[in-house]
Amino acid sequence: MTKVVKIKTGSKFEDHGSYSRLVSVDNWIFVSNTAGRNPDTKEIPEDVGAQTRQVFANIERALAAVGSSLADVVMSRVFIQEPKDTETVMTIVGETFRGVDPASTVTCPPLGSTVYKVEIEVTAYRGAATADIEKRTISL
Repeated sequence: MTKVVKIKTGSKFEDHGSYSRLVSVDNWIFVSNTAGRNPDTKEIPEDVGAQTRQVFANIERALAAVGSSLADVVMSRVFIQEPKDTETVMTIVGETFRGVDPASTVTCPPLGSTVYKVEIEVTAYRGAATADIEKRTISL
């Protein structure tokens, strides 16, 4: 039988929008678009780099709740409010996912508020970090 786990963090946004921070369906794990609000202080850093690091801390905390980690991420979607911040954000994304190498989408749409400089959504597969991985390089 399929097991579904839905994780909420107590965020007023999750309640208002009726969504879960994370939903796992067996080994597939879907993490909602996540901003850089510190869950303890409720503060959002002004610096885009600090926001990006907080986003990853928030995602990692959610993944840990279902026995997973950033090493299991197979897809990331990175939303950056201002195109000028792309290099800073993607440097941190690159540092975080070095060796994990998920598929990725990066775009610069308007976000829900100008206070959010970056939001990231991920899909993970529990156990991907320890799977037999074959890496190939092709030319397109």
